[in-house]
This record gives sequence, C-alpha cells and structure tokens, in this order.
Amino acid sequence: MVQITYVDAAGTPRTVRGEVGSTVMETAIRNNVPGIDAECGGACACATCHVYVGEAWEEAVGPAEPMEQDMLDFASDVRPNSRLSCQIRIKPELEGLTVTTPARQG
Repeated sequence: MVQITYVDAAGTPRTVRGEVGSTVMETAIRNNVPGIDAECGGACACATCHVYVGEAWEEAVGPAEPMEQDMLDFASDVRPNSRLSCQIRIKPELEGLTVTTPARQG
C-alpha cells in the first residue's frame, strides 16, 4: 500500500492508502475523494479525473502519453503538471504522492 494525499482546490488535504498496481483515480473513487468524478471509469476517454501532480513528484510520475495529452485538451485550467489520475499507475516509488484537484468550472 502507498500513501497518497489528495488536496482539493480549497487546499484541504485528504490522505489515503492505495494498492500498488491500481491507479490514482481508482484509489480516489474507492475512498470517496471529492473532485475526481471519473465519468469514463478510467478509460482515458474524458478529463473528469484531471489532477495537478505535486512539483516534487512530476519526475517520478512521468509525462503524459499522447492519448492522455489529447484528453487533457478537454480539461479546464490545464498546467504543465496536469495529468489524468486514471493514467497514473501506483508504484512503490510514489509513496507520499501529492495531487491537487482543480477548481470545478460552472
């Protein structure tokens, strides 16, 4: 199990444990983390699991693949550290990972 901290747009953190091999999105859904809707169920077919990867974690998480980059075009307020949480596979090296959910538009 790996500790992941989800920080909402207001700055409130929530730390949970995720299984190695699952995704940051699956872990959020299992733990009822607000701000990650995952409407496509993790198929990289929407952008409702958009997160910002903490600066210290960008290299460990790695860059977005081309398909993920295409889906991020549908997200609001995309930044250089934007990722879809369904595409971040949990591995032991991500112990302590911090991601932030963007403010919701509308």
